[in-house]
Amino acid sequence: MSTNETTTMRAIAQDSYGNAEVLHTAQLPRPKPGADEVLLEVRAAGLDRGTWHLMAGLPYLMRPFTGFRGPRNPVPGLDVAGVVKAVGDQVTGFVAGDEVYGFGKGTFAEYAVAPADQLARKPKNLAFEQAAVVPVSGATALIALAQVADVQPGQQVLVVGASGGVGSYAVQLAKALGAEVTGVCSTGKVDLVRSLGAHRVLDYTRDDWADGSHHYDVVLDIGGRPSVSRLRSALTPDWTAVFVGGEDGDKFSGGMSRGLRGVALSPFVKQQLKMFVAGQKTSDLEQLTRFIEAGQVTPSLDRAYPLDQAPEAMRRLEAGEVRGKIAITV
Repeated sequence: MSTNETTTMRAIAQDSYGNAEVLHTAQLPRPKPGADEVLLEVRAAGLDRGTWHLMAGLPYLMRPFTGFRGPRNPVPGLDVAGVVKAVGDQVTGFVAGDEVYGFGKGTFAEYAVAPADQLARKPKNLAFEQAAVVPVSGATALIALAQVADVQPGQQVLVVGASGGVGSYAVQLAKALGAEVTGVCSTGKVDLVRSLGAHRVLDYTRDDWADGSHHYDVVLDIGGRPSVSRLRSALTPDWTAVFVGGEDGDKFSGGMSRGLRGVALSPFVKQQLKMFVAGQKTSDLEQLTRFIEAGQVTPSLDRAYPLDQAPEAMRRLEAGEVRGKIAITV
């Protein structure tokens, strides 16, 4: 193998913040793992709204952490599934050749590094492109339902935004936790949400899920658009609404402002209005693996794009055309 092949790699990169047009193919130095990191030969990466926010640099509140004028890490991508190539000196849980998935750094590339405590062994019944679309969205849905809302068997759960990345997992996980699930989505995605196992599907262009005719123990708001008052009108008197992200709002704080208003109101009402920042832990991935290998959760993979078509995949995400998740294959 030539020196060039061993020290460089093909990757998707960006030099500034913006829309999908800032993404381009580049030849970059291959990363080296730190003492507690793993070097992965990337087989597939997942595309999610978090990756879009990092590409766009929005909301501005995140820029102290990601870079003020442009991204500190020029290679996008968080989700990853691949094969361990090398491990840092302090890593004991993985060896070269292991098939893993989890949270990486700059995963739209042939190689990427990832903290060892943010990886787990790939589910045996998933292909790499399926596994790659699980970590960010799957873990977010799991934490929101099992840890933040503490969903119990027999409860009524409403998932607003049920056809997207997080929503497609939330419907399946809520059902696996024993809840009765109602999913809210657009007309063209009703069949998808029904296929995920939702007991009831509402088309938001025709059905008003907050008209007071039905009340839920837990409302998981992934769409990021309903007002706090509408969310409260759909809840039983003393149960929980969880804000998961949010795509509306100003450029400074984005959808977080609505969630913060709900959290500020929560001490003064019986209903609990919560928001959270999803973690990136091996234990959450291992719990997801158990659901997946038991057949209770299956990634909803819209389509897989080769690495050089990542900008086109991002454009579809920006346009709201994706049903479930998109993978980038390497």
